[in-house]
Amino acid sequence: MDLGTRYLPEQIEKKWYQKWVQKGYFTPKGSGEPFVVVIPPPNITGRIHMGHALNITLQDILVRYKRMRGFDTLWVPGEDHAGIATQNAVERYIETQGKRREELGRDKFLEIVWQWAQKYRFEIRQQIETLGASVDWTRERFTLDEGLSNAVRKVFVELYRQGFIYKGKYMVNWCPRCKTVLSDEEVEHEEKKSKLYYVKYPFVDGDGYIAVATTRPETMLGDTAVAVNPKDDRYRNIVGKKVILPLVNREIPIIVDEYVDTQFGTGAVKITPSHDPNDFEVAKRHNLPFIDIFDDEARVNENGGKYKGLDRYKAREIIVKDLENEGYLIKVEDIDHAVGHCYRCDREIEPRVMDQWFVSMKPLAQKAIEAVETGQVRFVPDRWKKVYLHWMYNVRDWCISRQLWWGHRIPVWYCDDCNEIIVSETDVEECPKCHSKSIRQDEDVLDTWFSSALWPFSTLGWPEKTKDLDKYYPTSVLVTGFDIIFFWVARMIVMGYQFMNEKPFTDVYIHQLIRDKYGRKMSKSLGNGIDPIDMSTKYGTDPVRFTLAILAAQGSDIKLDERYFDTYRKFANKIWNATRFALINLDGYEKKPLDKLSLSDKWILSRLQRTILAVTQALENYEFNIAAKSIYEFFWNEFCDWYIESAKPRLNNEDRITTQNVLVKVLDSSLKLLHPFMPFLAEELWQNLPIATESITIAPWPQVENALVNDLAEKKFEMIMQIVRGIRNVRAELDLALKQNTLLYVRGKNLSKEEEFLISHLANIQKIEYVEKKPTNSATAFVNEELHVYLDTTGVDVQKEINRLEKNIEKLFNEREWYMKKLSDEKFMSHALESVIEETRQKLSQTESRLKILQQILGDLK
Repeated sequence: MDLGTRYLPEQIEKKWYQKWVQKGYFTPKGSGEPFVVVIPPPNITGRIHMGHALNITLQDILVRYKRMRGFDTLWVPGEDHAGIATQNAVERYIETQGKRREELGRDKFLEIVWQWAQKYRFEIRQQIETLGASVDWTRERFTLDEGLSNAVRKVFVELYRQGFIYKGKYMVNWCPRCKTVLSDEEVEHEEKKSKLYYVKYPFVDGDGYIAVATTRPETMLGDTAVAVNPKDDRYRNIVGKKVILPLVNREIPIIVDEYVDTQFGTGAVKITPSHDPNDFEVAKRHNLPFIDIFDDEARVNENGGKYKGLDRYKAREIIVKDLENEGYLIKVEDIDHAVGHCYRCDREIEPRVMDQWFVSMKPLAQKAIEAVETGQVRFVPDRWKKVYLHWMYNVRDWCISRQLWWGHRIPVWYCDDCNEIIVSETDVEECPKCHSKSIRQDEDVLDTWFSSALWPFSTLGWPEKTKDLDKYYPTSVLVTGFDIIFFWVARMIVMGYQFMNEKPFTDVYIHQLIRDKYGRKMSKSLGNGIDPIDMSTKYGTDPVRFTLAILAAQGSDIKLDERYFDTYRKFANKIWNATRFALINLDGYEKKPLDKLSLSDKWILSRLQRTILAVTQALENYEFNIAAKSIYEFFWNEFCDWYIESAKPRLNNEDRITTQNVLVKVLDSSLKLLHPFMPFLAEELWQNLPIATESITIAPWPQVENALVNDLAEKKFEMIMQIVRGIRNVRAELDLALKQNTLLYVRGKNLSKEEEFLISHLANIQKIEYVEKKPTNSATAFVNEELHVYLDTTGVDVQKEINRLEKNIEKLFNEREWYMKKLSDEKFMSHALESVIEETRQKLSQTESRLKILQQILGDLK
């Protein structure tokens, strides 16, 4: 045996990962049915967080499981260039050195970003390796590598030529900090305390005014109308009149539009077409002019008159004062208002009308909708299907241009001499129309999600007709978070059907969000994040992986407490010590048929078959937590706590060979079941078994042996377990030493010699007597229809124990009442954390269970 006395993960993890990679176990062999996963590529902006760790762990569980099932498994790794996030990070970095992007110029800045990218790609790879991910590193991709860049250009050009990509003025979300456009999905809306300003807009004829309510008085500078609802009788007589725009003195019309909410403010709203998406649509319907009043940094531009140069918030402050001083301000109210923020820098976005590149999504979305509706692509859990379809039915055109330097530069060139627009997969040096050399490429880059949308087929070599593409597309399953269903999942389905005429994957498993133990979202501002790599260093990677898997119940977020990692570190220790015990007792082992099996042998082998079935079915259904719990219950409770204890005497008599074979068989199958969850621990222990072969990574998955399923053995051994637990409970409640009161009385049917032996061994019973009725000095340990079992209580101070039990029972009654009251309290149930409610339920159950035991013992003593 080459197994240390302690579980030390740092001594086994790197060793085995390096061997697995060197042996090429993660590279598909080309035989068997393909099972393919493409990793959601982490951004090259920093460390992997706990959400990544969950995502990678769940994918690896599936990949390792399928590999052992004989599938031709391919898991493609890679990283995303993360346009906005990476450019922001590098800009902050160079600013610490007293430099600005504009001073460096595009080429020098991109040189620095590429150095950054290489550094962080390497670090991310190390972190993925630390987590034990069995990805095929020979196929590692990057969204800006040459192959993917070629794919991006081809897609852009083909969509443009087919009429799905166009350039036009449209309302977009502008981030003044990042100085780029954001898609609707990249804007996060936060409820904030705000103010509603009521302002007089005087009629041109001098006959009074109309009151307008607005949350953004600074945008008045770009107003081109006031709108009311056509059904609002209050304003029926003034429609068509003109008002004077306060502070600007421009005449604007009063129009009618059903968009206006009669219940908001005064029922009259200012229309600022260039700085509000709804106003933009109103303006198009009524042919209103568009006036842009902000520059790229959200400062008032030349269209703002005397307010030119002011930041938008400073402009608001001064405009409100001017409105008040000139008698236009009626009142100000406090309101809660949803404000859009940039998902990267958290700055408030500014709606603007700009020239941008767009993908026309509605015609492209039809096949992607049909694919999910007909089940060609399946969401797990199923409820995400509805979310996906709702978004797809209401999909808007996708703004794909970004005002950045880092990313896929838009493959469009402009001729300065003849104004020709050239869209090309290859770089253009001469205008094909007038042959001028005065051409320039579009300055913008493509949205990061544009290249990510091609990930399932571009990573396999498209647009080239590669063997990988032919064999491994479509992929099998995508594992991802719900927050990028719109950013990524939907767009991959769209692009898969558009360019491969086939779905990109069959299943989409949506995993949970990881929150802290109080249910709060992990964030830097709260300081409640848990670093998975730090946890792997502290507790071991296998306990971290197992923790995440056993908490990954479908449909509910994970509330993570660092203590959980320690719990499953103890589980790893238990497995280590149990395996070590077995190995120590394998001297003289020779493989023999499983005959002359004891009751405990039959029981553990039967329970093993049921566990194999439960784990297999759970993994097929993406029920990771159920699979992990099945392994945990079997390994810890049934194998370690019961079978090994019952097997100890048999390892020292003529049954030794049979017991050794059962131990080896159970460990062989159990470690294989454990391998997808705890790969390092499973490999280290399995390699010490006398039947081990090359690697557990490529060992066959355990198969259910129906001949070993034994209902009767399970029923009999379960009864023995209940009897032993009952004896232990009586001893614990009466504070009896293990060596005291070793006489057991049995009333009813006779136990077999083997049953008597197991009870005596497991419960430290010296003598079993069969009786016709319950002896006076005894306490009930077990009762069923056929059997009554009592533990001798001779020597117990009965009155003292009665007094003590009555006090404890009274205390337990009070505790039970308190827990029941809590759980029936509507306020508690609606406001308490889910973890607190669940803990209260568990305590109630434990209290009721103990109460039942004490009441039984008290009745016996009386």
